[in-house]
Amino acid sequence: MDSLTIPIADDFHLHLRQDAMMHVVAPLVRAGGVGRCVVMPNTTPPIATAEDAIRYRGALEALAPDVEFLMTLYLLPELTPQAVSTAAAQGVFGVKCYPKGVTTNSESGTEDFGAYDAVFSAMEAEGLALLIHGEVPSNAEKDVCVLNAEARFLPELEKLHGRFPKLRIVLEHVTTAKAVDCVKALGSTVAATVTAHHLDLTVDDWAGRNHNFCKPVAKYPHDRDALRQVVCEGHPRFFLGSDSAPHPRSAKESACGCAGVFTSPLLLPYLADTFDRLGCLDRLADFPSTFGCA
Repeated sequence: MDSLTIPIADDFHLHLRQDAMMHVVAPLVRAGGVGRCVVMPNTTPPIATAEDAIRYRGALEALAPDVEFLMTLYLLPELTPQAVSTAAAQGVFGVKCYPKGVTTNSESGTEDFGAYDAVFSAMEAEGLALLIHGEVPSNAEKDVCVLNAEARFLPELEKLHGRFPKLRIVLEHVTTAKAVDCVKALGSTVAATVTAHHLDLTVDDWAGRNHNFCKPVAKYPHDRDALRQVVCEGHPRFFLGSDSAPHPRSAKESACGCAGVFTSPLLLPYLADTFDRLGCLDRLADFPSTFGCA
């Protein structure tokens, strides 16, 4: 076989930044095989209102008119049920939750999920998706670090789903076998995104190698194997979210390199190579092009 044709892909987790960086990376989305993407709101300042989202979408469309951009709002204390209804009327796709301080531009992130029950109820009613960066902040006293931060978050996901069973929740960029098992065990309204780089990397690939450093970090070989297994079996609630996250070279190649792996320009070739090596190339079309949309 010397060619492979699949439907244009959906990327359910993508960072496109602002200003000069946005002008560079937005036109590369389609080049990587993606025709529709969910845009992350952790810009500076964050995308906090429907008006912010519409303005951001317009700027992106001007740079990449052949891509459909699905916009999200940053979960902030200022977000109200009325603002959720307004966002839904304006075509906003969902709301992104960042636990405070766990990744790039998450300083304004969530510390108490219970404070947002009215917002989650409104989202459930309006059909907006809740997209969650599923980690808890590192805490030496509680024995929490980057290697177990995702696993420690999972009880919060279970409680949230229990309170709002009809709320569509996406646990983003899963990295652990425990997260895979948790999502499988929950109801049909809970799904997960998987990145191209987490299907390949383990902790040895990013420790001391800034270009492979992302949050959540790649974990153990058995965790990577669990991700590979769930995509190879074609589980319909696990689908592509690249978390492609560009940074200036100076911010990656530094003593404290920023978290983020930039995969957009070669996203579908990366996936095709991985699925081919795993012997499940017949599953490739559904993972980026069917399951997430459904």
